[in-house]
Amino acid sequence: MQQSHLLVRVLFLALCPLLFTYYTTTVLPGEASFASMTLGIIGGLTFGALLIGLEAFLKKLNFRSFTLILLGLFCGYLLGNSITLVLNEVVNFSSFANSAAVLSLTKLVVYCVSIYFGVMLALRANDELQFIIPFVKLESASKKKKDIVVDSSTLLDTRIIDLALTGLLDNHLIIPKFILKELNNMNDQGDEAAKAKARRCFEVIRKLESISGLNLRYVDTDFPDLKDSGSKLSHLARMMDASIMTADLSRPQQTAAEGVRTVNIHALSNAFKAIPQSGEYLTIKVQRKGKEVGQGVGYLEDGTMVVVNGGEEYIFETIRAQILSVKSTSSGRMVFCNAAEDEPLEDRELSDRACLLENNGKNYFATPQE
Repeated sequence: MQQSHLLVRVLFLALCPLLFTYYTTTVLPGEASFASMTLGIIGGLTFGALLIGLEAFLKKLNFRSFTLILLGLFCGYLLGNSITLVLNEVVNFSSFANSAAVLSLTKLVVYCVSIYFGVMLALRANDELQFIIPFVKLESASKKKKDIVVDSSTLLDTRIIDLALTGLLDNHLIIPKFILKELNNMNDQGDEAAKAKARRCFEVIRKLESISGLNLRYVDTDFPDLKDSGSKLSHLARMMDASIMTADLSRPQQTAAEGVRTVNIHALSNAFKAIPQSGEYLTIKVQRKGKEVGQGVGYLEDGTMVVVNGGEEYIFETIRAQILSVKSTSSGRMVFCNAAEDEPLEDRELSDRACLLENNGKNYFATPQE
């Protein structure tokens, strides 16, 4: 696909100087000269480069927006044509002295303004067009629920099954056939680790197919010129105006530049974790010493780190602790709490102890010194 695009651009860039040179040497008045040929070559190259640059600038334009722009151009042209007809009649029936150049310039300005406002109004009023044209319904991009294309890293994560069971992905989950082809190659030619991953992906796919109401879909679209499955996914998502679901942490950076939205299953999982509140109690197993004297460290079932003030004496024991605060970090959430006392802490004392724990500048992830 990219090679064919490059070939078309090169041919177009070579054709433009030829056409411009033909025009400057045969159509324009005067004899053909070196100056006219140079003018044609430079003009053709400039025109071709501008068009290629415009095509690259409009790379993210989808078919829906293109249709709206065409409609706006047509309506703007009709409006400009109507205004110029009225203007011609006014000039003909009046004694206003004018030159042909002034009249032509006025018409040009009228057409430009009309077309500009026609395009802008079409883009802004796309939600109301279905009432003006009953058989055409252009859904707003902000209201449309996009399809989701999954990659192989998502199929390796069994959490996609739990997410599909909620019904959020019904009628919107898509698996490309080139992903299945890649998994088959891994299963046939890969090492033992690759074969195990491929078998796990196929097992997840079978479970997804068995979910009632999910309506898992497959698409045959492939891009033979592209070798990387990530590039294929980005092209497919742009073509279908869909999002990509992935468990690969590097995927969002790769697709963001191409205007494709990525749903990270890790971020989605973290977003649905219950957030403990200050003053609540939890049961935690203290697994090791903390950085500070008297502190213990444990972990919740979802991997959230819990720093227990006064938990050092309960190493390898399960205790009840009262939450002081919850802090969000780049690596996840941290819960600061106190080993449960006979009397629950008052709100003010909770706040004071939370500030003391969070602002002491210590690294709770460090291994304690013996």
